[in-house]
Amino acid sequence: MPVTHRFADHRPDRGSDTAGVPWAGRTLTGTGFDDDTGEPDPDLVALLSEEDPSPADVVAAVAGARLVVPIVAVAGEVDESSGIPADASSDMASVTLVAPDGARALPAFTSTASLSRWDAGARPVPVTAQRAALAAVQEGCTVIPLDLPAPPGAAAYTLSGSMVWALAMRRTWVPAHLDEHVVSAVADGVREEPAVTEHALSGATGDLTVELSLRPGLRASEVQQILTRVGERLAADAETRARIDAVTFRITPA
Repeated sequence: MPVTHRFADHRPDRGSDTAGVPWAGRTLTGTGFDDDTGEPDPDLVALLSEEDPSPADVVAAVAGARLVVPIVAVAGEVDESSGIPADASSDMASVTLVAPDGARALPAFTSTASLSRWDAGARPVPVTAQRAALAAVQEGCTVIPLDLPAPPGAAAYTLSGSMVWALAMRRTWVPAHLDEHVVSAVADGVREEPAVTEHALSGATGDLTVELSLRPGLRASEVQQILTRVGERLAADAETRARIDAVTFRITPA
């Protein structure tokens, strides 16, 4: 049976690739996952199986684990010459999920088995947590859901935007209200407001609550202007934004 070559002039038996470059003398470098069996990291799986795992512990475990991201085939060119659309070419692309509100997510998995349960047709690509986070940032994804089930639904754990940025920058993640950079940024933001007598921070994970004590006698419009100015100062610093998932202001009397 004659063999049809995708590249008419390419003959692999001649010892070169499609560009005519010889195979001989080449050095193939490993991916860093040459011995990867596709099994999940036991420490990460143990944390994710807990009812309420510490977010900081989860991010730390993810940072040291290998993740698997799905790659799927997407149509490149479509041939309609026969009257029936057919893929003339296809490319491999990473998967991103889009919520009804437009928020984007890049799914990742702890093992090839968990990926197969979600989509048996997806190609598993092992990556470091940092590479997965960088890919999410490049794709405009705000979160990384881990181990989505099949059919898609609630994830075992979702890495928030501040966690994704911490992984991408290879820095330790801490809750926003305990983050020294955020604490300093809020202090700078309220320092310029003479009507703010005290402030305190609290929150959960990357969600930040800024409690402001204001001098009495302020009108509602004046209070709103203070909140707007403080919020704008926090938003003006990209590093501060990356460490906070959401900000809530709470007003208390002085």
